[in-house]
Order: sequence, then structure tokens, then C-alpha cells
Amino acid sequence: MSGNKGNQPKTEQDLNEQQQIRREKLAALRKAGKDPFVITTWPRDHYAKAIKENFETLEDKEVCIAGRMMSRRVMGKASFLDVEDTSGRIQVYFRIDEVGEETYKEFKAYWDVGDIIGLKGKVFRTKRGEISVRATEAKLLSKSLLPLPEKFHGLTNTDTRYRQRYLDLIVNPEVKDTFVKRSHIITEIRRFLDGQAFLEVETPVLHTIAGGAAARPFVTHHNTLDMDLYLRIALELYLKRLIVGGFDKVYEIGRVFRNEGMDTKHNPEFTELELYQAYTDINGMIDLTENLIRTVAKNVLGTTKVTVRGVDIDFAQPFARITMKDAVKTYAGVDFDEIKSLDEARALAQEHHLEVKDRYKMGDIMSLFFDEYCEDKLVQPTFLLNHPTDISPLAKKCPNDPRYTERFELFICGTEHANAFSELNDPIDQRERFEAQAAAKAAGDDEACDVDEDFLTALEYGMPPTGGLGIGVDRLVMTLTGADSIRDVLLFPTMKPKE
Repeated sequence: MSGNKGNQPKTEQDLNEQQQIRREKLAALRKAGKDPFVITTWPRDHYAKAIKENFETLEDKEVCIAGRMMSRRVMGKASFLDVEDTSGRIQVYFRIDEVGEETYKEFKAYWDVGDIIGLKGKVFRTKRGEISVRATEAKLLSKSLLPLPEKFHGLTNTDTRYRQRYLDLIVNPEVKDTFVKRSHIITEIRRFLDGQAFLEVETPVLHTIAGGAAARPFVTHHNTLDMDLYLRIALELYLKRLIVGGFDKVYEIGRVFRNEGMDTKHNPEFTELELYQAYTDINGMIDLTENLIRTVAKNVLGTTKVTVRGVDIDFAQPFARITMKDAVKTYAGVDFDEIKSLDEARALAQEHHLEVKDRYKMGDIMSLFFDEYCEDKLVQPTFLLNHPTDISPLAKKCPNDPRYTERFELFICGTEHANAFSELNDPIDQRERFEAQAAAKAAGDDEACDVDEDFLTALEYGMPPTGGLGIGVDRLVMTLTGADSIRDVLLFPTMKPKE
């Protein structure tokens, strides 16, 4: 087998020597008129997985495959290779009297693990029972000038895995499986919503006003217009304009950007699903959310049961429900119905060592208690209901208690996965909420939104009763694939450049 002797990891000197050797091999190939980089195509007609799955019909039939050589075992005039394509790996039997003396010599002298090769040959089963391809023709299609990580050590450094995802995908097959599932999850979301007569749309990524969520935006500048613009922090306000315009059901799956902290649940850019449906409310969004997640899990995973950080979850079971007020009472021992003034709430928060800023209102303080004492307690899928109006500027107030709104967040294993409202469609109330947000921003809240005059104008033309829902796609993928970090489900997570 090519590579180092034993199982010791390569040193920097080893790597430099191997790189030089590989470049010399490429130079020799070019000198002989066999530059692999001039080849533009290869007539591949089969993949590794399909060959194995259809062995009975393909046995002794010729196939044409291509992929990366992941190992080679040279044994005189015959060798075995492992070739990996996008579907998996398959063994290749490589014999001098079948591929020809010239090709076999070239293989032994100039081909390395990591090279991209094309092969033709017949499907057979070895004496040990392994389905393989007996090569009759082979060609080097691309030369790998850098050696892959050692077989026995692999690519385990997470920083390197995230920075060089292409290498991670080559040497860690389970990583590729995660991203295949991610693609299938998004496809299934679309299939579900399209089946419910939702219309997929696209809205601007560059906004003149940062709105639709409580978040700090990224700011950029448009030279021609000589004005600052914001990368969108949410999809909400443009989608609701479409409801005003007469579309009854719309959705968008797209990137949003928030200039905030990074951890296992947060990346500066992430994928969000937002949808809006006319003539329904928070109850319609609850039903839709349960059915969507249940359907996606069943159709992608083949089951509604998953294990998340050691906890068994069954999405077939009805999701639990609790109000924020009751959650705080249950888990923090604080009853906000008994708190009569903002000063009393502030004092109570300070007793519990919660940081209260001068601009905080009663609802902000309740939210602090929830974040500190309750969030991690919502393990099984749970709808957290009736958020305070102070922290919900785009949701309708509860008719029986205007301190709270018809809003929910869905929590699974202590992590928020979805956010939904009975959408506020009263333009007068909406203006008051926007102005309160603008005042909070002036007081130092850089996550508060501005007054969006065009959106208010749209509401004044009339928006029907509407339910809206946002789902963090990355977090849903984490839950359905068992990933521990959002970086494990983003192909190219945001990373600080190496110095």
C-alpha cells in the first residue's frame, strides 16, 4: 500500500516530500504526453452503489465507472483498488494482462491514492464474496497533488474539517450522508408546502430597513445609489406584502443574515423557511407545523422517531403546549400575575441575578426569566405560547389579555426551532409597535427594528387575517440528523480566516 509505513501521522516534512514526489510524477506524465488534466470527459454509465444493488443483473456485464482511488494494494502483476464515487465505494481488480502492460506500469509508477480515475470492466464477485469490477481499461483523469489524511487517523480536527469541507467529504463518508439528508429534508419541505397549495416566491436579500425580527443586521453600501443597505435578517415583511397583494399562501426558503454571536446553534448566515397563509391564525400554524415536521421526518428518515443528544423524540406524538407565563411560574417559581409594577419586576430579576437594562419592560423581564430558567426544560417538542406584547412587535394581541400575543415558539431539546404568529394586520397598532421599537433602538437596543413606512402603507390597504410561521432549517436538520453543532449541517460555515 502506498503511504507511510505503520500508522504514524505524517509530519510536515513527510507531506512536503510526498507533494514533491507527486509533482514529479505529473511532470513525467506530461513529458510522456499523458497529461491527465487535458482529458475533458469520461463515459461513466454506472455508480458503485447501483452496481452492488443490481449485481444479479449486472454480473459479467461491462460497466464504465469513475471516481477517486481511495486505496491500492499492489501485488506483482495484479492489484486491488478501492474507487469511491458520489454513491459509495467499490473494489476494482486490476490485472496486467487485462488492462495492458503499459497502463499497468503507469498505474504502479505514477498513480497515487487520491487520484481521479476512470475504469471499464466486467462485474464479478471475488472468492471472498465482494462485488467488484474486473478492469479491462483504465485512465488517469486527474492527478491529486496533495496526499489524503492517513487512513488510520483520518480527518478528525473539527477546525480543519469545517475549513476544508471538500476534504472532510472525501474521507468521512458519514458527513456526505448528513448533507444528502439535508437536501432531502428541504426537498420534502417544498413537496409538503406545494401539496398544500403554497406558492414559493423570492424576495429581496438587500433591504433598505432592517425589520421582521429582533436582530443586529449586517450593513453594506450601494455605490450607485449612495445609500446603506442591510442584508435581510428575516423574510417576513416582504412576504406579508404579498398577502396584501392577494396571494393567499406563500413561502420562501432562503438565507438570512444576523450580525451576532456564534456558537453550536448560531451562524451569521443561515437558512430559514417562512410561510404566510391568509384567513388562518396561530392555531392553523400549530397544526401546519406539527404536520410538516412529522411528514418530513417520516418521508426522509423512514420514521418519526429520532434520538437527540441521548433523548428519544417521537414526532408522531402530539406536541406539548405551555404559555411563557406558566413556564416561568413552573420552572422559575415566579408568577407574573402577582407582579404589580415594573419596579417590582426589576427588583425580582436582580434578586435572581438577571441583568436588566434600563429600557426593559415587563415583557422583556419575563423573557429573561424564561431564557435563564425554562428554555432547557422544554425537551420534548413543545409549543411555547402567548409571548408578551413587549417582545412581539409583529403579532396580534390576545383579545382577552393585551399584555400577551397570539404567538408561539417551538422548542425541541431546549432549542428554538420555529416562531409563529397570528399576524398583526392593524396598521394603527403596528405603527405604535414600530415606534416603540424605534424608541428602544434610540435607547441602545441594536436589535430593535425601524419604522417601515412602506409596510405600514401596505397594511393600510388591508391585509386579511393571516397566520405566519418561520422555521430554522439548519436546526431542524440538526435534530433530524443527530448533529451536535450547526457547523455540522452547513457545508461551509463562517470561519475566521487563518493568519
